[in-house]
Amino acid sequence: MTRIRPLAAALSTALLMLTAAACGSDGDDAPTNVSAKTAALGTLTPGVIKVAVQPYAPYTTVQGDRIVGLDGDILTYVAEKLGLEIKPQVTDFAGMLAGVQSRRVDITIGGVAWSADRQKQGLFTDPPYYSPPAMAVRDGRTYKTVDDLKGLQLGTVEGYVWVKSIQSVPDAKLHAYPDANGVFDDLGAGRVDVGFLDPLIIIAAQKERPDLKISTQYLTPPTAAAVKAKPDYQYFQPYQTGFYLPKKATKLEQAISAQIDAMYTNGELAKLVKKYGGDPEQFLKPAAEVATARRGVDRPQDWTPPSIAH
Repeated sequence: MTRIRPLAAALSTALLMLTAAACGSDGDDAPTNVSAKTAALGTLTPGVIKVAVQPYAPYTTVQGDRIVGLDGDILTYVAEKLGLEIKPQVTDFAGMLAGVQSRRVDITIGGVAWSADRQKQGLFTDPPYYSPPAMAVRDGRTYKTVDDLKGLQLGTVEGYVWVKSIQSVPDAKLHAYPDANGVFDDLGAGRVDVGFLDPLIIIAAQKERPDLKISTQYLTPPTAAAVKAKPDYQYFQPYQTGFYLPKKATKLEQAISAQIDAMYTNGELAKLVKKYGGDPEQFLKPAAEVATARRGVDRPQDWTPPSIAH
């Protein structure tokens, strides 16, 4: 499984060169008075956590030396608890993964989907949230299941894994666009019935472009039997995100996972999800297959994925 959204639009050559220079630099001075506990986390620079991100609001946006957005706010909370100073480095999605796998950065965040293949080259934290299958729908229309999508005009962005899912829906017509704006424009104009995009992107568009007259709906995930019959339907199911770290960063991964787990129980994650318009019931309760996917792979056989109270 690939990330639910692939590479963002390519950044300029100049920006990538700057990023490469930043990734290769180890001249950052460690903060003064770093505790032994923080130093033991094993970051590239003691007391500093170097984070590779791409601009993808409202999940990750860099403002000065801060990362804001849902993932950014979660990591900021965790870093404060661990005594770490965040140093962001802007790149694209491929650069995010490469930076971790070559250990030029300590971590990457921003809706990175866990997969069995990807975990072979890095470490995943426990899921900071689960990404539900969201749909942008014109007001007054309701679609609940894959069967409801049959024969409709369905839009998404070129290269997104939803392309495969849409192509598997009987009699549905795929409309693929260079970016999310194209999906929203045609949805508002009535040329598309449903748009498949990351949920917080749809929620933000509702607020920023009320003229579109769209709403956010969540698809009832297809059953295991339906996915077995049509494997590409798997992308209509929720996926678990994770913060992604180098293979050797076991202490840091464990420390971050412990903080993430605590945020499920102390209400901090629910607060942040609500801040960006998300529904904690959708984002913070795992589907049944989440546990089975990771048990015996990168988690113990008795691992239970974190969840808010049922």
